[in-house]
Amino acid sequence: QVRLVESGGGLVQAGGYLRLSCAASGRTSSSYSMGWFRQAPGKEREFVAALIWSGGSTYYAASVKGRFTISRDNAKNTVYLQMRSLKPEDTAVYYCAARTDPGSSWLARGYDYWGQGTLVTVSS
Repeated sequence: QVRLVESGGGLVQAGGYLRLSCAASGRTSSSYSMGWFRQAPGKEREFVAALIWSGGSTYYAASVKGRFTISRDNAKNTVYLQMRSLKPEDTAVYYCAARTDPGSSWLARGYDYWGQGTLVTVSS
């Protein structure tokens, strides 16, 4: 019912900048929150950032707070993740997700729809 398409991943040097985009289509009005998660090789999926559509509240993992910014463009049904001061440990596949029910936006299991993922590689 909700389709998510991520873009913007790539290779960047440590200290660099990338902006990821997540374009949503379908029944987008049903979304309560949008989240960004990431998964590195051999690691479990972890929360990165989330945004509540109503009111625009944002949440960040401690590891990215102060460096990453989640934002939205309502007219374009698009959510962005701006990543500054990138570190090699930020290397992962980044996933955009949407959940339809109110709840803890930092819990991956609560999200209903997921994008295909976009790879971010940060070289040292």
